Amino acid sequence: MKVTESEFARGFGRMTTDGFNMGWHERNGGNLSYRIAGEEVERIRDGLDFSGEWKEIGAAVPGLSGEFFMVTGSGKFFRNTEARLEANVAVVELDGKGEKYRIVWGLCEGGKPTMELPTHLMNHEVKKAASGGLHRVIYHAHPVNLIALTFVLPHTDEAFTRELWEMMPECVVTFPDGVGIVPWFVPGGTEIAAATRDLMKKYDVAIWVHHGIFCSGESFDATFGLMHAVEKAAEILVKVVSMGGKRLTTSLQNFRDLATDFRLTLDERFLFEK
Repeated sequence: MKVTESEFARGFGRMTTDGFNMGWHERNGGNLSYRIAGEEVERIRDGLDFSGEWKEIGAAVPGLSGEFFMVTGSGKFFRNTEARLEANVAVVELDGKGEKYRIVWGLCEGGKPTMELPTHLMNHEVKKAASGGLHRVIYHAHPVNLIALTFVLPHTDEAFTRELWEMMPECVVTFPDGVGIVPWFVPGGTEIAAATRDLMKKYDVAIWVHHGIFCSGESFDATFGLMHAVEKAAEILVKVVSMGGKRLTTSLQNFRDLATDFRLTLDERFLFEK
């Protein structure tokens, strides 16, 4: 099977288009990666080229040794990805120590994987362990309303989680563990990668101050839907603030009723009197 004919490649391409259409990917902003399942690798193996040079990842991810990933390319535009997948995306293989990678498919016009590759892989390693192997997608984007809130709200997990939860009951159900806040770092470096990894041990959402958001999920639909829910809640909050702020809001009992009905355990850090 050709890589472009695989179900995961079609899902990958659709998600890049959906993200661009939401306005989350200006120019070459944002990146996406997918941890390819073993049976999916076997279906496309004949179309892979294993002669490429091994290169340093810039981080050690032994929990992902020998695995394959589809990742967006550095400097590539999401608006072009689905139409020309092979020119804008790479399939990379990791070595037996999880310290090096090589391109085995894609980027046919040259280039390299996203500059955020170390961040993606460090987070894949954490989420693979935390989810028992279920999480396969890591998605980074620049949603406008969420970024705007990082100029207004306190940079704490508690403040962001509580404000976003209050905007829609669905948010409590969609991200019951809350969201984490990563302070400002230079993009693409080991500091921001490590800070995001540490938060992803307990959250599926990490918000980068003045920059964007990282989400993790089991599938393209689940991960895109998670980011969509967070950004929609942020949009509602931006509108509420612009109208003079909240006059009515969700009560602590409302949150506890949601938790009971949906069989959720909510962190008491986010259930405080305001």
